[in-house]
Amino acid sequence: MSETEIAPLDQLDAAGNLIQLSGLVQGIYARVSDRHDLTPVQAKLLCVLLGGPRGMAELAACFGVEKAALTGLMDRAEKRGLAERSAVPGNRRALQVNLTEAGRRAAKAFHADVGEALNGLMADLSPADREQFSATMAGIVTSCRSDTKR
Repeated sequence: MSETEIAPLDQLDAAGNLIQLSGLVQGIYARVSDRHDLTPVQAKLLCVLLGGPRGMAELAACFGVEKAALTGLMDRAEKRGLAERSAVPGNRRALQVNLTEAGRRAAKAFHADVGEALNGLMADLSPADREQFSATMAGIVTSCRSDTKR
């Protein structure tokens, strides 16, 4: 098999399968974002902010960008009425980001739709396999989060 050929799915190792799955997930995320008139990055911002207000520095770290790059994303989100920046009480130099009511509605709608679409990836799995897959993914995510805190 040449380097440009893709191995049949049954011949891929775990890493190859994860790469294939990642592509499927990213494609679904992009299509659902588009249906909601959001870019994937805007959709991620809204979903992150569903958990509550976040500081600009925290969001920049979450997105893996400098604060200056996050400013452009926030400018566009504010222009659309989805999010707003406000001063952090007790720290006049720091800003936090909150969802507006329209942003909260958009985030919840997107989150529900993308969740439904992603669950469709597992539609052919038995309930036991779905539970095992979910537990395995949670273990991987937990392990990776622990590694990044060290």
